[in-house]
Amino acid sequence: MGHKFDNILGTVGNTPVVKINKLAPAGINLYVKIEAFNPMGSVKDRLALGIIEEAEKSGALKPGQTVIEATSGNTGIGLAMVCAQKGYPLVVTMAESFSVERRRLMRFLGAKVVLTPATAKGTGMVAKAQELAKENGWFLTRQFENEANPDMHSRTTAREIIADFEGEKLDYWVTGFGTGGTLKGVARVLAEEKPETKIVVCEPEDAPMLSSGTAQERNADDTPAASHPSFKPHPMQGWTPDFIPKLTGDAVDTGVIERILTISGPEALNCSKQLALQEGIFVGISAGGTLAGALKVCQDAPQGSNVLCMLPDTGERYLSTPLFADVPADMTEDELEISASTPGYHLGPKE
Repeated sequence: MGHKFDNILGTVGNTPVVKINKLAPAGINLYVKIEAFNPMGSVKDRLALGIIEEAEKSGALKPGQTVIEATSGNTGIGLAMVCAQKGYPLVVTMAESFSVERRRLMRFLGAKVVLTPATAKGTGMVAKAQELAKENGWFLTRQFENEANPDMHSRTTAREIIADFEGEKLDYWVTGFGTGGTLKGVARVLAEEKPETKIVVCEPEDAPMLSSGTAQERNADDTPAASHPSFKPHPMQGWTPDFIPKLTGDAVDTGVIERILTISGPEALNCSKQLALQEGIFVGISAGGTLAGALKVCQDAPQGSNVLCMLPDTGERYLSTPLFADVPADMTEDELEISASTPGYHLGPKE
């Protein structure tokens, strides 16, 4: 069924929920919400649109004003799309450690990307964005603190989930957190309208900030005052900067989270690969991490349980990362053997 939209921004949201058939244990209904169906391939398209439209309404963002944000990639890519369509210049600050394709995607959409030292981590790129905003009078979107972020998820993501499970129970909802926007925005709606749903949050084993129980130091404006002591670098790009965002902290403080699971890098990479190989679902590393958490939930969930897992982005953002490390560009021995099995059109092995 086709739809006509006035512009690309109308296509944000309404992402499909898809059943997992081979990876889930028998007797458990495991579903995934595939945010890669958003126009720029990630859940962050939602917050980008929500924050910009709210700022336009409130007058905080003036016509033609430059927008600035610190991002590991997906928020910047979403903002680049929104700003391109609406005509705002965009500057993104990003730690140099994030994948190169993200920078190039943002630049292709017209954004300027200012790299910050990897050693300064996420807090460094945030501080740089604040400096630039203050110096130039730019509009800082503040994805980690801005209430327009969870509000967008309460209005869209949560409503989609409620509609998709209308008249059915939803036993578990499993998510990671980047900003905490999805977590805070969806969890509060589920807590009110589907109180039987257990909310499960995943985080990297190498950066167990929520599991540690150690509070995040914050400045008066709720931005992080320092890296969290439990943070170490991990391969799940976009899953947890080196601090607990205010929006994530809010969700934790409301007491709606039933369980916090830690996921190792290898588990996340493996689940991402298995989704591709066995289900034909092509998603990124953080999606693999969330699925790994959902599979842990499935192990001890009662028979007949319905489990919904968020898959935040597409795998295409990870070509230069460990996710694709063992995927060759040239023909493998197996492939050369297939080629050699008939007489014509041989491409020999690379010298």
